[in-house]
Amino acid sequence: MSEHRRKPPQPQGGGRAAARRGQTGSSSSRRAAPRSATGSPSDSYGSGGEDRPFGSRAEARRAAQRSSGVGRRRAADGAGHGGGGRRGGPGGPNGPGRGRGRGSVPPKKRIIDYPRAGKYGAGRWVPSWKLVMGTFVGFFGSLMAVAGIAYAMVGVPTVADTAKAQNNVYYWSNNKPMVSTGGETNRQIIKYEQIPKEMRYAVMSAENKTFETDRGIDPMGIGRAFFNMATGGQTQGGSTITQQYVKNAMLDDQSQTLSRKFKELFVSIKVGAQEPKEKIMAGYLNTAYYGRTSYGLQAAARSYFGKDATELNASECAFLAAVLKGPTYYDPAGAESIDPAATREANTDRAKKRWKWILGEMVKDGHLKASDLDEYKEFPKLQNPRSKAELGGQIGYLVDLAEGYVINNVPGMTKEKLSKGGYEIHTTFDKKKVDQLEKAVKKVRKENINTKLRPKTDTHVQFGGASVDPKTGAIVAIYGGEDATKHFTNNANDTGAAVGSTFKPFVLAAAMNDGKRDPDLDPTQAQDERTKVSPDSFYSGKNKLKIKNYDGSIWKNEDDKEWLQTNDDDESYGTPPDYRIDLREAMRVSANSAFVQLGMDVGLDKVKQAAINAGLRPDSLTGTSFPSFSIGISDPSAIRMAGAYATFATSGEQNDPFSVRQVEHEGDVKWEHKSQTKQAFTEDVADNVTDVLKTVVEDGTGTSAQLEGREVAGKTGTTDGNKSALFVGYTPQLSTAVSMYRMDDDETKKREFLKMYGTGGQKTIHGASFPAEIWHDYMEQALKGEDAIDFPEAKPIGKVVNDVPSPTPTPTPTETVEETTEPPAEPSEPENSPSPSVSETVCNNPFDPNCVDDTGGTDSGGTDTGGTDGGVSASPTESDDSGNTRGNGNGAIFGGPTG
Repeated sequence: MSEHRRKPPQPQGGGRAAARRGQTGSSSSRRAAPRSATGSPSDSYGSGGEDRPFGSRAEARRAAQRSSGVGRRRAADGAGHGGGGRRGGPGGPNGPGRGRGRGSVPPKKRIIDYPRAGKYGAGRWVPSWKLVMGTFVGFFGSLMAVAGIAYAMVGVPTVADTAKAQNNVYYWSNNKPMVSTGGETNRQIIKYEQIPKEMRYAVMSAENKTFETDRGIDPMGIGRAFFNMATGGQTQGGSTITQQYVKNAMLDDQSQTLSRKFKELFVSIKVGAQEPKEKIMAGYLNTAYYGRTSYGLQAAARSYFGKDATELNASECAFLAAVLKGPTYYDPAGAESIDPAATREANTDRAKKRWKWILGEMVKDGHLKASDLDEYKEFPKLQNPRSKAELGGQIGYLVDLAEGYVINNVPGMTKEKLSKGGYEIHTTFDKKKVDQLEKAVKKVRKENINTKLRPKTDTHVQFGGASVDPKTGAIVAIYGGEDATKHFTNNANDTGAAVGSTFKPFVLAAAMNDGKRDPDLDPTQAQDERTKVSPDSFYSGKNKLKIKNYDGSIWKNEDDKEWLQTNDDDESYGTPPDYRIDLREAMRVSANSAFVQLGMDVGLDKVKQAAINAGLRPDSLTGTSFPSFSIGISDPSAIRMAGAYATFATSGEQNDPFSVRQVEHEGDVKWEHKSQTKQAFTEDVADNVTDVLKTVVEDGTGTSAQLEGREVAGKTGTTDGNKSALFVGYTPQLSTAVSMYRMDDDETKKREFLKMYGTGGQKTIHGASFPAEIWHDYMEQALKGEDAIDFPEAKPIGKVVNDVPSPTPTPTPTETVEETTEPPAEPSEPENSPSPSVSETVCNNPFDPNCVDDTGGTDSGGTDTGGTDGGVSASPTESDDSGNTRGNGNGAIFGGPTG
């Protein structure tokens, strides 16, 4: 071929050479000319071998253009395929200039193109719309498949299966049965036609307004519940009636796990799709828990109103719908053994508000006429929660106490779960001692309390008592009231009565344990450098003593008023003119002024901590910033007082009182009590407290509690307006507290303590009178046959302070401190009240001496007018940091943070 016929040089990786290289196995066998012969620049980029020419120049040109474009793109990112193009740089594994055209191998395709091929930089990690859509469809498709399988696998619950609850069996401490009580005796399934329409409407208005139209779940309702919860408004539950019915019916699994929630959701959808609304409503109302061990509407109607469900009116139905929100907090009878916040007053207030709200919602929803509300202005009358004969006498109180302890101490236990039955509960209660304590109370009541002879003073008289084993803390006996089926409040556990002078031993313990502050030091140093006080130390027993701070400055309240502390019957104790009296003698005669000033010198924070260390609950201690805190304006329960004094009986070892030793379920031990003994005080401190309290019984205000041949330590107490009286005492084997007070037991009225002037034919009631008499009669029988054990000998402790007489200025009445008298409220009441009293209706300033106590008013801690055992001076209730007035706690042993 002539030179001028030679084809022009082709670009790298393109042109005819590339086309020829792409045609392998061709029939043409023409060999390319050597580079030396042709001199073509393109030959340096080509490769040898046989090729096949294109059919025409136009075809070759188009092939060259296509391959050159690919080459340029590959050259741009230095891909390892030869870097084609017209002037491609160094290529990949094919070496410099060894590009590939149409004959190169295309990249392998992936099912999921991620990271994305052909994209560079951040673009490789941005998913394509196809990938996003495919993932979305795949996920929801899988979810629908799982949901479909789950929907097909779950079954619809049967209402009748929910009635298979068992009884709980309670045992005495000797493992003999006490009583059987539980679910199956208080459950009855009724037909839809027997359910009043007012009940159905009340539940729908309160819980699920869309019940008749929803499909088992209500997404809008769940969202609305969350919104109302966040904004603090009144709310329906997030669950529909269908969901709640399914939850109640699924007895085989009550755990709060995610898997159970999903199962519950699918069952609810299936029930909503397959079951008629009438069956769902009847199923819910027949399986719901209404409190008072009542499952189902029929049982609830009988428990609360003593009638059949068919006889309920709209008001009663609205109340039962309110209770469904939570019986512990909406049953007006209260549940303080479970939670101290569930008091009778608080529960009644909550129930009334929700009852009224539900009636209003029924009107809004068109289920009740507005004119019908005039008929239901009064809150429905409820019957006593303990109407079963087997819970009569003390049994109902014992069961409630044990039940509350189980709920608060056994992991995972709830009121509803316990009510389903099947548990064997072994208590600490000694049947013999329970009977002996009840007998001692009945004897005093029969011989002294006569409502026919003295209806004005002997009505509403209540007694409470508790007996604790000091070595273990086991509650061996309680007296909760005359009859658990007639008087609901457990007087041993949650009366709210102030304890008066029985609180003074904790002040003495704090003085010996922590010591008094040095008045010559600044507050910081005074807290650290203290002098431990001997019980032989001296304080002033003067009546109307002007109380000082530890540094000698006069204590004043927020209104700049001074404090004059009075003693019983306006009597001064000690040697004139400064009335010096040692603490042992002050305890014997129950001189208030000495212990109030001692508490100020030690610090009320230390006094409070000593009481807590002994075993009192912090929420039962009130008025902790006022001088009178030291003489018992707080209201611990009889159980807690017996337990705290037991700490002194064991030389400072403290055991929390408990009422249940063991819980079994279906033959297996589910829980056992384990004692956790703490050393609350040193042996020297506790034994010296006991030594001082022995003088009270031997030759003081508590002589009526003496036991022949046995050492006894104890303290009497009486409170403001003679509204409560106590005696708390112990031997090495047993610690017992007995209280007496007057309180109207009508649940429709606000709880208030009444004065006891003239009660039982006595001028005033003291801890040394009826309470000490009951204590003596019970302890005499309870300890019969047991060895008489002496207390450990007390060793000298602390330093005798104030042993040198110092002039004590006699307080002179001023414009801010005046002595006043209180007119008698009734003929038998003393003419003069020894110190100012507190009255919410009369006094704006409780420290004002001109304030007088209202007759029969609510006791908030005040003047002790009672006889020989001293008492309590006036003090307002303490306000918390938010400015809310904090009332007296109930001092209950079981509830909240469980003791």
